Amino acid sequence: MEEKTKKKTTVKRTTTSSERSFKKYAKDKTVILETVNINKTFGEKESEVKALCDVSLKIYEGELLVILGSSGSGKSTLLNMLGGMSVPDGGAILFNNEDISKYNDRNLTSFRKKEIGFIFQSFNLINELTAKENVSLTSDMNSQEIESLFRKLGLAGKLDNYPHQLSGGEQQRVSIARALAKKPDILLCDEPTGALDYESGKQILILLEDLVRKQGRTIVLVTHTQEIARMADRVIRMRSGRIIEEYINNKIESAAKIEW
Repeated sequence: MEEKTKKKTTVKRTTTSSERSFKKYAKDKTVILETVNINKTFGEKESEVKALCDVSLKIYEGELLVILGSSGSGKSTLLNMLGGMSVPDGGAILFNNEDISKYNDRNLTSFRKKEIGFIFQSFNLINELTAKENVSLTSDMNSQEIESLFRKLGLAGKLDNYPHQLSGGEQQRVSIARALAKKPDILLCDEPTGALDYESGKQILILLEDLVRKQGRTIVLVTHTQEIARMADRVIRMRSGRIIEEYINNKIESAAKIEW
């Protein structure tokens, strides 16, 4: 019998902004982190899952980049690659013109510690430590610097509280303080509002927005919530491990006005 051949389906990356718009956007901007054709596969044979397929992406200093995608799209895997928490099977990840995907475990740990701040959906606070101790554990800040940071994040008076004595929004602010205390080049946020109620989630988005607009921080925010993309400078959409769309947001909305 003649065997039937399966047709491969490919997802083409499209840009909904003109090339001129992209060139104008990138002009005078510094590429702080870049992936070049990275791939990642989990499992073997029948259980094999291609989490990332030839993903190339530039991240510019001082931008708020939102990566959209449903569960299983590869967005969190990509974030882990950017943060040095995992390495690709192929391709390159460039930071300061060095391929961190070739780093050994020691150098990757140093990269994560010095250059990257992580903010997760789960706050990952140590229950036995106070808010202040959770922050000081991973930074060289002195007490006065931590107190100043807490005031800026609306956490004045919460330094000695334990995680169970804080609301969800306050715990997420502590996790943001912990990330900022390292003075990282990039903040990577994986569904930072996912475990919060609507109002707390909005306050976190306003806080992240201020870090970019007022302090010039670089933030990559991963989410499945379409509406959050309206506050971004640039948006990437992923599906089946590939970037399928990229566009520049020409009508940026403030986080305070976003509803979802």
